[in-house]
Amino acid sequence: MTRCTDFTHDPAARSWVGSANGHGDFPVQNLPLGIFAPPSGPPRGGVAIGSEILDIAAIAALLPDDARGVAPLADRATLNDLLGVGNDALRALRHGLFRLLTDPASEEAVRPALHSMTRCSLHLPAHVGDYTDFYTGIHHAENVGKLLRPDSPLLPNYKYVPIGYHGRASSIRLSGEDVIRPNGQTLPPGTQTPIFGPSKRVDHELEMAIWVGRGNALGQPIPIAGAREHIAGLSILNDWSARDIQAWEYQPLGPFLAKNFHSSVSPWIVTMDALAPYRVAQPPRPKGDPAPLPYLLDPADQESGALDVTMEVHLSTARMRAEDRPPHRLSCSSMTAMYWTAAQLITHHSVNGCNLAPGDLLGTGTLSGASDESKACLLELTQGGREPLHLPGGESRAFLEDGDEIIITAFAEAPGFARIGFGECRARIAPAPGLEP
Repeated sequence: MTRCTDFTHDPAARSWVGSANGHGDFPVQNLPLGIFAPPSGPPRGGVAIGSEILDIAAIAALLPDDARGVAPLADRATLNDLLGVGNDALRALRHGLFRLLTDPASEEAVRPALHSMTRCSLHLPAHVGDYTDFYTGIHHAENVGKLLRPDSPLLPNYKYVPIGYHGRASSIRLSGEDVIRPNGQTLPPGTQTPIFGPSKRVDHELEMAIWVGRGNALGQPIPIAGAREHIAGLSILNDWSARDIQAWEYQPLGPFLAKNFHSSVSPWIVTMDALAPYRVAQPPRPKGDPAPLPYLLDPADQESGALDVTMEVHLSTARMRAEDRPPHRLSCSSMTAMYWTAAQLITHHSVNGCNLAPGDLLGTGTLSGASDESKACLLELTQGGREPLHLPGGESRAFLEDGDEIIITAFAEAPGFARIGFGECRARIAPAPGLEP
């Protein structure tokens, strides 16, 4: 497989920003995009470099011509306009920033535009106009299907069409913001009449977020061969779920209140250029599975359309924090669990003429692996709550309790290349609001 790598992926490259060298997430080979606000100043676009953030627009005049015209687009409260210029322009910006951050002669001019990450506030990287959550994790789909339909876990359409639903963009929040336990209707086991109250089965979902870059016009589908150019980058996503509300409401039209109360996303967008060394072939479909229909099948996408990104989920309970215990790892999985590639999701989403826009967000769906250790939500880990997890310190969990905090991290590594990471996506469960009778 040919990887489209260049000088920015050189594992020997070092930055004069000392904290970047050997950094587990943000070495100079990464340079993810985000929105930050310094101690005194409005939100603006930057790149993470080690433990610091570089203000992109502030050093625009130092960049080469092909990047100088792009950098001012970062001088805004969202990255939508910057993402919308397309991957060629983002690549030119990446090259220019890399050269500045690895050239000792540039330090004096660039250093005033650097800000300590701990002294800055981070914001959602883009205004999310639309959000679609897919269901590409086939092991997750099979595991959940076995709980509901033991004899036929997957519905007949699963292996032909990327399954997804239109989520709620307004409730997407940045990592670190509390998740308020949702109220809703549930149907207790053995009863026929629903009750109203706080969900008792709040769950996390280990996902990745795919950010749309260059969009398409209404009525103009995106061909599979060019779909990759419409993806700006990836972040971590936790699409919280209320499983008891979901079980009662999802038929016949699918997820509603069980999904739209909160989705957490990490602050940094790791660009597709930064991820080039970690592209791998899409795993072959099991024998007997149908080939994708022609509009979803591209040899180049099958050869290098998957990403070898590792994701981990940790749980920290209120008692663990009070006893100074470290978070407990719940699972570890990979983006290679996707049955469909990111490009296939883009193409299918637009095949009917749907117009995607810069900053739109696509969720991969819960990415469980084949092993028990890679089950990516509590619904799977506890067999629908029937087999609670036993945690260090004597606690147990079937689903999340108030005060529980979920921390998701992700990284990519490959022989001959530097490891890069996504930072973290974390949030804590807060009590449900009281409602007047």
